Amino acid sequence: MNNEYETDSMNRDDSNTTLDNDSVISTLNSLIETCKDGQLGFKEAAEGVERSDLKSAFYEFSQQRAEFAGVLQGLVRSLGGEPEDDGSMSGAFHRSWIDIKSAVTGRDEEAILNECERGEDYAKGAYSDALQENLPSNIKDVLSQQAQAVQAAHNRVKMLRDAADAMDDNDNSRTASPGSSY
Repeated sequence: MNNEYETDSMNRDDSNTTLDNDSVISTLNSLIETCKDGQLGFKEAAEGVERSDLKSAFYEFSQQRAEFAGVLQGLVRSLGGEPEDDGSMSGAFHRSWIDIKSAVTGRDEEAILNECERGEDYAKGAYSDALQENLPSNIKDVLSQQAQAVQAAHNRVKMLRDAADAMDDNDNSRTASPGSSY
């Protein structure tokens, strides 16, 4: 005779079991690379702008990503793994921050903001993908909090970019002479 617990256990769907340790470590290491890429990208962006509000925001986001990477590295160590300590410098970095150097070289704040937003789009996607996996709840909680902060940073970059666009539009409308056409 089966008790209720045993029957429940035998009928349970194991498709929701958490990932094995190596898969969790791999997911975390991938996010560490994403955070390190963002850290470097935002630092470079901060060094390429003149406006103090942008410089401050980019340094803040760079520091935030360094902190996120540190937390994730601690989680990898707690699982017995070897954490990443560098950004990807190839795949993800190229896809998410590839044009930041050219934007910074030209000191084009609008282009820098566009590249930062693009980098944040990549980070949002990386966190979203990770949160779709069957991770242990303590790790999922950490990733969820970080994903919310990435979303907030994305929204702030987008707001700064939109404000810069509006300022450019106002500057262009003031420089046009009456009756002139473009």
